[in-house]
Amino acid sequence: MTPVPPADSVPGHPHAPHASFDGGTLDCGSGLLLLIRQHIDPLAAGQLLEIRSAESSVCEDLPAWCRMTGNELVSERRGEGVYSFLVAKGRFVPAAAPPVAPGRASMPAARELRPVHVPASLPAPAPVAPLPPLAVTGVGSWPRPRWLLAALHAHLEGRLGEEEFQATADDAVRLALQAQVEAGVDLVTDGEQRRDNYASFVGARLDNCQLVPITDLLPYVADPAEFARELQALDVPAGKVRHPAVFGPLSRSRPLAVHELAFARRAVRLPVKVALPGPYLLTRTMWMECVSDRAYARREELAADVVRVLREEIHFLLAEGAALVQLDEPVLSEVVFGGSVSGDRTFMCGVLDARGAAEEELAFAEALLAQVTAGLPRERLALHVCRGNWTPDERVALAGDYRPLLGLLSRAPVGTLFLELATPRAGELEVLRGLPDDRRVGVGVVNQKRPEPEREEAVLARAERAVQLLGVERVLLNPDCGFATFADNPLASAELAAAQLRAIAGAARSLRARHRLPG
Repeated sequence: MTPVPPADSVPGHPHAPHASFDGGTLDCGSGLLLLIRQHIDPLAAGQLLEIRSAESSVCEDLPAWCRMTGNELVSERRGEGVYSFLVAKGRFVPAAAPPVAPGRASMPAARELRPVHVPASLPAPAPVAPLPPLAVTGVGSWPRPRWLLAALHAHLEGRLGEEEFQATADDAVRLALQAQVEAGVDLVTDGEQRRDNYASFVGARLDNCQLVPITDLLPYVADPAEFARELQALDVPAGKVRHPAVFGPLSRSRPLAVHELAFARRAVRLPVKVALPGPYLLTRTMWMECVSDRAYARREELAADVVRVLREEIHFLLAEGAALVQLDEPVLSEVVFGGSVSGDRTFMCGVLDARGAAEEELAFAEALLAQVTAGLPRERLALHVCRGNWTPDERVALAGDYRPLLGLLSRAPVGTLFLELATPRAGELEVLRGLPDDRRVGVGVVNQKRPEPEREEAVLARAERAVQLLGVERVLLNPDCGFATFADNPLASAELAAAQLRAIAGAARSLRARHRLPG
């Protein structure tokens, strides 16, 4: 990076910054915005960041970014071949500004690449009891309390330490687990309480990756105006949705979810399921031209490292006693049904890049799944597919039955498929008749987007149809998807989510009695 001229070559601002950094010749479309995010996140609301630049296009692009993200451009100064900007985090609060002091502002250290971490060995799975037929479980996410959301955003922005955040999240996990146990489930999740969302959370835990608000990515997409219109369709402010940005080779020097599992297993006696974003979803989410291609020349190279870190995580999860590790690949339905506001790219699941031909994408996804799961016990692995859970508006969600995905689902090296089936958008259950006999199916028997609980009689009828079609030994019961996709966008209240699980558990008890199963 080319350094900018020294500070005394820029006329003074009316306020002193709380932090300052040198962006050199980077423009907003080649990494400057990621550096801005790194430096502005730790500031308190109203505090000031000075951005120095030698790139003239920043004079036009930075004000547009400020308008989109809700930050305030307070002052702009120009010297000989250098520009200096004061940007407030959010709305400028003059009382928050320190008095103007002579001399150069402090310069936070530049972002450094971390070396690739590869464990010396991978542990073997610990034995666990198999799940019984008609076991009831949630898919993954659970509505987060408001106090946890505040802590989550403070943590992501560097204003709350790791220890303090984890202690706060522990309390929320206890509540989510208690609600599931009281509802009568057989297999719990921790509700993904520690995650900003079910997939992009890995960006905050992997080396050489960071989470940025999705609005920061406008300069990197082909059509920023169209992308901005797509973001307006979200049921949560786009500035609250964060997206992983890869700036170097990915590696896993700390766990993605093993700590979640360890706490949940200490808190309850029931078996625990852990959901992870699948390798195709992560690759599609993380691959962005003009960002990730600074670390990886091709999408396939990024995918290889995604596979490696996921394999490491799954090994440690199974060794820690996870009853089931579920790989989430909802974007597979976007591949075959095409659904997008713009027609060639979708915001579904946080994926921003354009897909290739359906056949090529499915083959790519299938190959990644095979690589991630090679040598691991299939009976401890699951795959989840749905048609989008980012809005409760059923009119804009994808629709179509599982016929285009049957080949991949039949060959997927997992023991269980958790599928969306309660909503009419998912088509008829009979399409699944051709799945291999050794494949268990977690049948979605409630639509988690409904504003009121499903009647137990309706849930029982759906579950009985699945038993008649697949056989009682092969059926598990669950909602169509999680109850809270994005942290700031729960699809249900915790009370409604618990009521939905109670309806499923009640139907399961009736079915076990009807088919003379224990429990």
